Amino acid sequence: MVQGGDAAGPAPARLLQLVLADDLDAALDAGLMDYVPGPGDDALLPGHPDLPARLLQAQQQLQRAWDARDRYRQRAQRLARRAAERDARRAPPAPTPDLKPALPPAAAAILARAKARAAGKPS
Repeated sequence: MVQGGDAAGPAPARLLQLVLADDLDAALDAGLMDYVPGPGDDALLPGHPDLPARLLQAQQQLQRAWDARDRYRQRAQRLARRAAERDARRAPPAPTPDLKPALPPAAAAILARAKARAAGKPS
């Protein structure tokens, strides 16, 4: 966590400069999302007593944007899954290989006798 002007992280003044310059990528790289207000942060930059509030606001805006992006992606996946399920239900059944339907036993016997007679007669 970046607090105050720790040596472990960037100075909040630098984070605010990046946020004010609308360079959020650089601010994120510098540790914006890890910033926690510390005592005296409001006095780090003359003319910017709102430094902690501004950095927290930037964090909240980014978090809301990321959450919205995640919700959008989840919704898109859910809609795609539902569409695929709907299409699968609507699709015609897969064609079966050409199999001759089995004849009932009586019909098969009649057919066999007819074939035997036809084979026995010279044409």
